[in-house]
Amino acid sequence: MSGADRPIQGRIKQVIIVDRSLNLPTGKLAAQVAHAAILAFLKATPQLQRTWFETGMAKIVLACDSAEALRKLADEAAAAGLSTALVADAGRTVVSAGTITCLGVGPDEASRVDLITGALPLLR
Repeated sequence: MSGADRPIQGRIKQVIIVDRSLNLPTGKLAAQVAHAAILAFLKATPQLQRTWFETGMAKIVLACDSAEALRKLADEAAAAGLSTALVADAGRTVVSAGTITCLGVGPDEASRVDLITGALPLLR
């Protein structure tokens, strides 16, 4: 069953994972997380988009320690059929062009997202 055809079960959420090794300033971090949230949302099925929007748009921001970890998580999430968006910075302010800052996963069923991201810590 494709993502568009399967019935949605349980809570829907989105997760954004940030490369905390970059030590981004708060404003830059917020902008990068927003990019990831929107881009991953746009890649989700219309059914998941609508359900997530109608149920409060739950999102969690988690942390990892490298761009390599973000790429690995993106590959795992994509292989699991989740919408993903790796954010590469344009390089106009804080970091060099092409720097991978964060990853958006979902929205999708929380249980499916948690299989990929459940062991990661909250961003603090």
